Amino acid sequence: MGSSRRILGTLGLLSCLVLSANVPAAAAAPPGPAVPAVREMAKVPFTQRYQAVQRGGLVRASNSSIACRREEAPDAEPCAEVKRGAAGVNSDFDMFYSEVDKDPDTYNSTRAELKVPPGAKVSYARLYWGGNLRVGEQKPPEDNGRVLVAEPGGAYKEVLADTVIGHRSDEGSDAYQASADVTPLVRKGGAGMWTVAQLNIAMGNSEVGAWGGWTLVVAYEHPQEPVRRISVWDGFEALTAGAGEAAGETVEIAGLDAAAGSAGKAGVVAYDGDRGTLGDSLTVTSDSGRRVNVSDAENPFNDVMNSTITEFGHPSFVRQPEHVNNLGYDADVFDLSPALSGGARSLSFRFTGESQGQFLGVLFVQTDARR
Repeated sequence: MGSSRRILGTLGLLSCLVLSANVPAAAAAPPGPAVPAVREMAKVPFTQRYQAVQRGGLVRASNSSIACRREEAPDAEPCAEVKRGAAGVNSDFDMFYSEVDKDPDTYNSTRAELKVPPGAKVSYARLYWGGNLRVGEQKPPEDNGRVLVAEPGGAYKEVLADTVIGHRSDEGSDAYQASADVTPLVRKGGAGMWTVAQLNIAMGNSEVGAWGGWTLVVAYEHPQEPVRRISVWDGFEALTAGAGEAAGETVEIAGLDAAAGSAGKAGVVAYDGDRGTLGDSLTVTSDSGRRVNVSDAENPFNDVMNSTITEFGHPSFVRQPEHVNNLGYDADVFDLSPALSGGARSLSFRFTGESQGQFLGVLFVQTDARR
């Protein structure tokens, strides 16, 4: 994101999410004639998408769909070094689609490994995708609500968004996130390399820069795993820079009943966070008052949304391509155990924006539950 980007407007949000029955799964849309577009909103407040208490857990596959091709700014690090993890922002580069399927009929395609444990049953799966539509070109927003998805060893199937699409324009960017329930597709396809193609994002160079990617979040049951509380929330919120209650986003997760010493993890999907641009953070506070700054080896506390795809600070699954700096796409999983050391009935997640701001799209949480 370029330094001339207009700072995003101030927001305030408190989503209190309590236990309820499991959200029923709906089939992914098969290929077929075009259907009316789902509704779009510039701001989609975070709400609970799915929750369950079961023996099992959460896994995810994720990748960015666009990468640097050549340097445009005179002081930019070499593109090859940035892909290997050097600091760099997407506005310093000419950005071009990643393509792994060698199919001339798709204009981008990337793969990532989904590690559903052997013997597990998929209880819920949701695919999220999004990015910037306005860079060196302007992409039509009519295509925001559709992507192509191929299960391991399978052919592409069209998947259509089934909920409100977050779509916000400002002076430099035209950002969106869409999603769809793909539970039947993932139950059939199972573990392995998943491919997502035809993701509607723009390429080129601008002061804001190009970004985009996808994340597949999967809840599963397994009789040999601990009883866990599994929760998925989503929305589309702009995070602005600065301090104070109005400058970030807070999501309150109630009804956890986690015992002292419980294990847990939290996953976040965010857009347009820059590696090396400081100020963005994530803190978690339990109802006991224990406050933990969430960070790890690859995601420093003051640069937590830094264009990485990691779990507990390390790569956790195979991706094609497998860039370290994904230039504006984040899909990270963090260790929640320190926040649960004294037990917790609720957790408050507090997100703050970097100096240029970014977009928050998904929060998914797994914690041990009392038997």
